[in-house]
Amino acid sequence: MKKWNHAGKMVLAGALSLTMLAACSSNKPTGEQPSASAGATSAANAGPKKEISASMFDRGQVATAEGDYENNRWTKWINENSPVKIKWVPVTRSQAQPKLNALIAAGEAPDLIWEYDRNYISQLANSGAIQPIGDYINKYSTTFKAYLEKHPELKPYLSVNGKVYAVSFARDTIANHGMWIRQDWLDKLGLKAPTTAEEFIEVARKFKDGDPDGNGKADTVPIALSASATSIFRALFATQENQWYVEGGKLQFGRVNDRFTDSLAFQKQLFDDGLIDKEYITDTSFQRSSQLLTTGKAGIYLGNWDIQAINSELLKNVPDAKMVPLETVSTKYGKNGLYQEAPPSVFTAFNSKMKEDQIKSAIQALDWMLQDGWVPLKNGEENVHFKMVDGVRQKIDQEKFTKEVAYAAEYALLMDFTLKPEQIPLMAAKDEASQSYAKQKAKSLELALKNKYRRDIPFNPDLPEITQLIATFHPIAQQIEAKVVTSGKAMSPQEGMNELRKEWKRLGGDNVDKLAQEWYEKNKDSMK
Repeated sequence: MKKWNHAGKMVLAGALSLTMLAACSSNKPTGEQPSASAGATSAANAGPKKEISASMFDRGQVATAEGDYENNRWTKWINENSPVKIKWVPVTRSQAQPKLNALIAAGEAPDLIWEYDRNYISQLANSGAIQPIGDYINKYSTTFKAYLEKHPELKPYLSVNGKVYAVSFARDTIANHGMWIRQDWLDKLGLKAPTTAEEFIEVARKFKDGDPDGNGKADTVPIALSASATSIFRALFATQENQWYVEGGKLQFGRVNDRFTDSLAFQKQLFDDGLIDKEYITDTSFQRSSQLLTTGKAGIYLGNWDIQAINSELLKNVPDAKMVPLETVSTKYGKNGLYQEAPPSVFTAFNSKMKEDQIKSAIQALDWMLQDGWVPLKNGEENVHFKMVDGVRQKIDQEKFTKEVAYAAEYALLMDFTLKPEQIPLMAAKDEASQSYAKQKAKSLELALKNKYRRDIPFNPDLPEITQLIATFHPIAQQIEAKVVTSGKAMSPQEGMNELRKEWKRLGGDNVDKLAQEWYEKNKDSMK
């Protein structure tokens, strides 16, 4: 759930210099071979270029007319303007780690390996698949080295065993998950937006029984969600299945703590009462949950804080629909924030087979990307995809942007911007539909950040014994949790928790708990 698609998200680079703006406006990617750019980027084109390879995520969003992830207007633009030629290696987002592992095992991994999961980067470091790069950054980098000094919060995440193994950048926002509700359904049934878990259930019942879509049939699905959105149920109860928590000075794995039991009970009640889609567990690609929402059959949507694409589809099918963001509801543990990301965005690691001259070239490419290369990849071309209005990049045509630019952000290995709610309406296209959603999107971001998400330690212990046990435990736990939720009286939440703890212990949980605690005692001072 952590890595949901943010395609189409428009951002503002608050720290860009006038020089950078000028350089960006002079770079004009097109469907044909792009023209040479001016300023610093033209200097990068002098002489033959070295080639490096880099992985990136294939999210299936490149329109046929644009080409494919390996060859399109943006890959051409990058190779025209960057100091090196980059060969892109797409990996399907949902299978990124298995694909990268296969490439590594075959000796065919790209030079730069791109992933959101710090634990995965740690695994690669401990296995020798990637190499430490701190000395090379100090030796060859200018832009990223200066950026890192301005963002010291990133440094703990980039190191494994005391050595820097990756580069990253601060997220535009740490917001990730969000809850949405049909305001027109609330109005029709005379209801108020729920603020507690109990009210949430009651509103869902009214959506089920009150015929809010007015078709005279009992065919509405109160709550639409995918398999990944169960993370929202966990967050309401201040727990998460793959995080560690500090309980009385001791580390405890989230999937075996008492709050997790309560989250299962809440999820089970929604399922037993027919308030959530019965097929959500098999919806691993978000297709069914999106379909329920866009066809007007769902009243509450659990997903990302930004649902622009599916909201647009909903309005095409149900023009009078009004989706509005819903603040997280309180439980007996208080009002906890939905999942929020740690400060770093994606991590880029260096293949251990890279030689120093290749590393130097890669760092030059990353410096270029962070200085000004990311800007058109995120925003498109000035006066084609956006125009400058009062210092803000404002989209000209949302559909054109979605088709021609949204996928390009996958190539931005480093970026430098911060997104604020008040910027969103300024950046949106001026048509009524875009502005209407922009106001709701701004509110959604505000609500997504309003309540603190519980993260007791910045990142999980990265010891191989711990990582291996969790990987083994995960599918077993999924089966137990599915039985709790879907099997009626066959297994209660407490019985399910007893089974989870039993399996955790059987797989070596006692030893892993001991190793995790030792790791915590060793590292806790550096985490403050």
